[in-house]
Amino acid sequence: MGLDVGGRHDRPDWPKMGPSLLIASCLILAIRTAKWKPNLDPSLAHQEMDDEIQFATSMAHRVFALLITKYEVMFPQKKEPWYQANDEDVRP
Repeated sequence: MGLDVGGRHDRPDWPKMGPSLLIASCLILAIRTAKWKPNLDPSLAHQEMDDEIQFATSMAHRVFALLITKYEVMFPQKKEPWYQANDEDVRP
């Protein structure tokens, strides 16, 4: 059974949004850590920073997920084909 392209849907282009997600995460991280005092204990500083990076990434992901579900058209779009059965291959 063959498939023909029946049309195309506009869907968000996730690979193009990767840099935006990275920038958003970095901005959240920068704002949250802007007033931190320098910490000379490396083990404590790494753990705190890792926690902040994890929080910033999850916050940016949640914002993107909400915006995509409600306002999909404001993001870069790509045309994805949808397929339908080719009737010529099905007939004897």
